[in-house]
This record gives sequence, structure tokens and C-alpha cells, in this order.
Amino acid sequence: MTEAADTEAAVARVLAELAELEDPKIRAVNERHGDDHGVNLTKLRAVAKRLKTQHDFASALWVTGDTAARLVAVLICRPKAFDVAQLDTMVREAGRPKVHDWLVGYVVKKNPHKEELRVAWMDDTDEAARSAGWALTTERVAKKPDGLDLGGLLDIIESEMRDAPERLQWAMNTCLATIGIEHPGYRARAISIGERLRVLEDYPTSPGCISPFAPTWITEMIERQQA
Repeated sequence: MTEAADTEAAVARVLAELAELEDPKIRAVNERHGDDHGVNLTKLRAVAKRLKTQHDFASALWVTGDTAARLVAVLICRPKAFDVAQLDTMVREAGRPKVHDWLVGYVVKKNPHKEELRVAWMDDTDEAARSAGWALTTERVAKKPDGLDLGGLLDIIESEMRDAPERLQWAMNTCLATIGIEHPGYRARAISIGERLRVLEDYPTSPGCISPFAPTWITEMIERQQA
């Protein structure tokens, strides 16, 4: 067999294995959150652990477009091996929320081009790209805020978050809460913006978890830090 044929056969085996792991109950839960797979994530991670790091094979799994296969691809790729154009394309075509979240969190955030991408994506008109830009900005707000205009970010959030598409709204809200938690000088304004916009105020929260409603999120995190 040729190398291409070997890869194709290996991809088919992984797809078949993931199909066998499908659980209708898990799929039903995932579909309520916009995802279209029914594989238990612990079992999916076990598949990735067995495959180990295989960057080229990760790319082959990604191009199948299958959500579970793409999640495995994210786990077995080499994040630093992607160039700017590849990551830009992947973020735009990620589609499902879990794939987008894992791609940004596990790959883009570990890539040396992430700041270049962050800057470009913050001004993008594509929801997936712009929400990725906000996720990267939130990381900088928490870990490396020097050079960021926090007041300017709050201006954008205040004017755009209420009417933003769901994924982008969530990313902006996370940034709002992070500014309030990490930067005391902006805390009062962050809470005020959250109280005025009421974004995610009624989001269902499991017992023991913190509400994503920014004023509650900020207040509870500060209380925990002080305790």
C-alpha cells in the first residue's frame, strides 16, 4: 500500500472506532449545546492517548469534517507546527462549539503566532474568528495585560455585547468578567456594564458552579480570593 492509502485506512479505522463509541444519550445532550457527536470525552481522550502525537495524521483526521475526529485531531497535533494561514482556516471552519473551544484552547494558545492572530481576529467580521480573538485577548488580560487598552475593551463590550451572536457574546462576557476579576481599577465599571446589559443573567447554573453573569462571577471570585 502507498503511504496515502495507509493514512486513509488508518483514518477509516479511527472513524469506525469513534462511531462504535457513540452514545445516543450523550449526543442528545451535546446537540442541545450545538455539538453533533455522542462520544464520551473521557473515551475520546483515551483514543487520542493511544494514538499519541501524530501531526500529519491529525491533519488527515481534521479534513474528514467529523466532529469527534476533529476533537481527536486537536489532541494529537503539534500546536507549534501550524502556520498563521492554517490556524486561520481551521478556526473559521471549526464549526461546532466544542471543536472551536478545544482548537483555540489547546492549539492556538500554544502557537507562536497567537498574538498576530489575536490582533487580526479582533477586527474580523467572522463570528468564529472574532470570538477566538476575544478568547486570546482574555488570556492576555489575565496573564500579560501590558499594552492592552482595558478601558477600550470595556467600551467595545459595552456597545456590542448585548446584540452579539451567541459565541461572540460568550467570549466578550468572559473577557468582561476577567477584567473585573483581575484588575481592581476597572472592577466597578465591569460590574456596572454587566448589570446594565444583563447578558447571561438567567443562564442555568449547576449547584456549586459560578454563574456566568459577570457581576455575580466577579463578586464570587473576589470573595473566594479574599477567603
